[in-house]
Amino acid sequence: MAGDFISKTGIPGDVLVWHDVLYDGPRKPGWPDSMTLRSRAQFLENLTAGGLKKASIFSTLEHQYQKLAAAVDAHIVLWFDACLFDQSMLAHILACMFQQGIVNADLLCIDAFPGIAPYHGIGQLSPSQLASVYDRRQPVTDLQFQFAGIVDKAFADQDMKLFADFSRSADVPLPWVPAAMARWLQERPDPVSGLGKLETLALDAIRDGNESPAELFKAVAAAETPPQYWGDITLWAKINALADRSPPLVRIEGPAKRLPQWEGGADLKKFRITIV
Repeated sequence: MAGDFISKTGIPGDVLVWHDVLYDGPRKPGWPDSMTLRSRAQFLENLTAGGLKKASIFSTLEHQYQKLAAAVDAHIVLWFDACLFDQSMLAHILACMFQQGIVNADLLCIDAFPGIAPYHGIGQLSPSQLASVYDRRQPVTDLQFQFAGIVDKAFADQDMKLFADFSRSADVPLPWVPAAMARWLQERPDPVSGLGKLETLALDAIRDGNESPAELFKAVAAAETPPQYWGDITLWAKINALADRSPPLVRIEGPAKRLPQWEGGADLKKFRITIV
């Protein structure tokens, strides 16, 4: 959606929307080889419960790296949000660009917009609103490229020490990274409940009587601290995981045993989720 809106701003140039969940799953830092892309494709197929197929995912991933490599002589404008999803992706793309010698780039990270609260990301902005912030873009510096490589490696390695160190940092070249890493640390299982923050928010919302998927999404989003890094696919996966625990923490009732995590599945309006 955000990519479509950027295309409609009237700003010249091609729009490439990056597809991956780079804060999680198996990968190496920096530019991936074919084996890494196949591992990512399998991970994303599993993450979407088969809603996306490995072959199609691999083709998409391969294509986007090819497009990036072909932009070696282009001027690139990077549009990103301040959330965990986007910051892990930004670090990875900057690290890959630097490895390929693609350094002619501007960065536009929008972490707030007048009149929109809570603000979660550029998907909330109209084409005219996006065009209005275009002049706020800044050239990507050498320090930002170098720092991005460190951040990308931390996410690839799931380096909890670096996450903890950076989450407490007040002055880093990509200033939105500390909060993103702090939010990812909150997804580590709690030593008492065994649940991450998003699972806990979902369970609390169900306990409060939000039984339909639409009600649940709205309640969990309202309880989340902006910027929200997750979408419906991630939330449904967390709820399905709560139902899969032994013993289960929630019961899913509907036309399927689990909430569908991709378009084309069962009708979400026919599901109800309750506490066991």
